[in-house]
Amino acid sequence: MPSTGAEIVLDHLIAAKVPTVFGIPGHGDVALFDAALERRDRIATVMTIHEQGAAHMADGFYRSSGQPCAVFTSVGPGACNTVTGVAQAYVDSTALLVVTGSPHTYMRGRSVLQELDRQQWADFPSVLRPVTKQSWQVSHVAQLPFVMHRAFNRMLSGRPGPVHLDLPMDVQAEAVDVPPPDLEHRVARSRPRPDAAATVRAARLLAGAQRPVVIAGGGVVTAGAGTAVREIAEHVGAAILTTWMGKGAVPEDHELYGLHPGSPGSSVANTLLHTADVILALGCRFTDWSFSSFHADYFLRPDAALIQVDIDPAEIGKNAPVAVDLVADAGAAAADVLAALRDAAAPRPWRGSPYHAEIARLRQAWEDELRPAREHQGSPTTVSRALAEIRRALPRDGIVVGGAGLPQNQLYQEFPVYEPRTHISSGGFSTMGFTVPGAIGAKLGAPGRAVVGVAGDGDFLDTVQELAVAAQLDLGVVYVVLNNQGFTSIKTLQEGLYGSGRAIATEFRRRGADYSPDFAALARDFGLAGERVEDPDGIAPALRRALAGGGPAVIEVPVTKQGLTKAGWWDVPVPAYLPAHSAWLAGRAREVR
Repeated sequence: MPSTGAEIVLDHLIAAKVPTVFGIPGHGDVALFDAALERRDRIATVMTIHEQGAAHMADGFYRSSGQPCAVFTSVGPGACNTVTGVAQAYVDSTALLVVTGSPHTYMRGRSVLQELDRQQWADFPSVLRPVTKQSWQVSHVAQLPFVMHRAFNRMLSGRPGPVHLDLPMDVQAEAVDVPPPDLEHRVARSRPRPDAAATVRAARLLAGAQRPVVIAGGGVVTAGAGTAVREIAEHVGAAILTTWMGKGAVPEDHELYGLHPGSPGSSVANTLLHTADVILALGCRFTDWSFSSFHADYFLRPDAALIQVDIDPAEIGKNAPVAVDLVADAGAAAADVLAALRDAAAPRPWRGSPYHAEIARLRQAWEDELRPAREHQGSPTTVSRALAEIRRALPRDGIVVGGAGLPQNQLYQEFPVYEPRTHISSGGFSTMGFTVPGAIGAKLGAPGRAVVGVAGDGDFLDTVQELAVAAQLDLGVVYVVLNNQGFTSIKTLQEGLYGSGRAIATEFRRRGADYSPDFAALARDFGLAGERVEDPDGIAPALRRALAGGGPAVIEVPVTKQGLTKAGWWDVPVPAYLPAHSAWLAGRAREVR
């Protein structure tokens, strides 16, 4: 029986066990949504309010479950609205399929409604090209089966990421006889293993190390390699550090855990990283944010031996020279290195060793530094105290979601998580507006877990319209809005770098006073439960009530304009006319290049 182009797309999604399509119907994708209607018993459709939200929801779903989803949009502005969300997924290696409507093949170049055609007809793929692994624009319905299995192969192989299909309206509607989907024999399933000789060299280096460090990045979470990474560290007594995307790969209450490196990280991890003699890094890109812009006082010491594991060979040696490179899936590499370690040396009795004691001492000193903010009394409270109260109320396997701003940074810095896929953050692209839709996606992907979106008021307002989706689905996701009336992370950056009084365009003001919407009332108007909590002792009980209620809720907490506890260096240039320029130059001179 002939199938339309839209039916072919949906049947391939179903064959790939894609659970959900997020998006908004329009004239450019109406045939796609009609095909979804006919298959609503096999694939769910979630209507969003804005297409950016659709991409963030698919992103959050993948991060909480490991299962990719699809995004459908119309032609033109609807497709363009996805760009921020797709770019976020691309930078943080999230798999998703974006299907955008496109002008009819026989109308291309005629400036039909919403067509981009001044450089090349039906030119929207050029908009997404920098933020997708690959883009396809088919011209005939018979091409679709080939394109669909190529799209899934590209999306899921190597480093995961978004792919794009630009689907002309006539191709969606036309029908042709095609074979059933055959993704089982068309999509790469195996994961690349590291070179055997290099693995042995890596194991010998680790076995002989005096101050070993293991760094887990996002590749460890994607590969499900947390257990093997922990066992490697336990075999040699290595300190365990995690990046933004690797947070949760290993329980943060493990006695070898050394927290997180970077300027928004911790003095614990920065000290351990800078003094390590052998470093095993798995699935991390050594970005400036996580590694203090490569400043000599916080980055790798010059004689350290770096063993770098990455599935993408372009990342090997990009930001730091390597002693051993292992181009492989983080899970396969961790398993092979662990086996080689067991062959090379007996487990090291690290408990009670000077190095183990140093890790504990550094952690205690860091906890002592954070304690005053975490135990702050009175209202408004601090972000640190609010996060401590949220952690008390959130189950150990609960999921926390954060977008750009102080809450995101402080979730990374001081909010302990204990399981993979329970810390979801707009990390490498640091997208403001991620929290509201990202948490919806995370809850849909992990319906049995508590999901709390922790947002600053600026981040929350960016995509607040998606609360309507949580209300319509009656979805049990809870948001805690930490309200300090502005873009305070940038305000503290401006004043910290440029000098007191040099903040601009970062505070929400009205008639000379701080301005803020009533977020609890706003939530109630959307159909959610809404509550404002000013006493910090009331935050945990309010969150427990909201989680127990089973429906969507917003808890607004006024917080101070307290900034982040800076732990390292981050290179943000200072204008030459400011006195702080010379201090920036001095820091810049300390960067390792």
